Amino acid sequence: MNNHSKTADNKPQPLGRTVRPRIKDKRAAILRAALKVFAEGGMNGVPMPVLARQANVGTGTIYRYFESKELLVNELFREQKLAINQRLYADLDLQRPADEVFSEVWRRMVQFTREEPDAYRFMELQDHRPYLDEASRTLEREALTPILAQYRALQKRGIFRSDIRAEVLMTLVWGAFINLIKAERDGHISLSEEDIAAARDACWGLCTG
Repeated sequence: MNNHSKTADNKPQPLGRTVRPRIKDKRAAILRAALKVFAEGGMNGVPMPVLARQANVGTGTIYRYFESKELLVNELFREQKLAINQRLYADLDLQRPADEVFSEVWRRMVQFTREEPDAYRFMELQDHRPYLDEASRTLEREALTPILAQYRALQKRGIFRSDIRAEVLMTLVWGAFINLIKAERDGHISLSEEDIAAARDACWGLCTG
């Protein structure tokens, strides 16, 4: 009796052994899987074997690319931070009226939550602080710098209120958006297009006083 099966490359494999399909870019597969499982279970709630199964690689393979879970999650954080900033703020025409720019960024944020829910949940609904390394923290600060500069510029022009520090104002707007989306994700509310527009206008009103 033949006790072996064959894979696509005709190499015999013992029957009963799970044969994983070949993955050309295992590092990318690991990062994609990490985004999904960390978004669902948090960094500390996901054992490496679970991540390995999602990536369809062996657990040892992960450690060949990333020496620890902390290194993996920091690499993922930086990758996603750069991608999200590009998506939200690239090619903005800052010569347009400020309310139109604000609306465009809001539209992009909503679209991002709809099209990339795992990336959004990983980046905004997890507490990254305990494990972010200096490179990740630096990137986060650098990503916020131009946004904060725009808030300050709008304050100087008299468009945004100046009785609240720009850092606080920016945090209030972002926090309102995050909690709005979280309430929908948790099933507390269902957001219509009118609701989303009303929330945007409320945040604009908060900024302009």
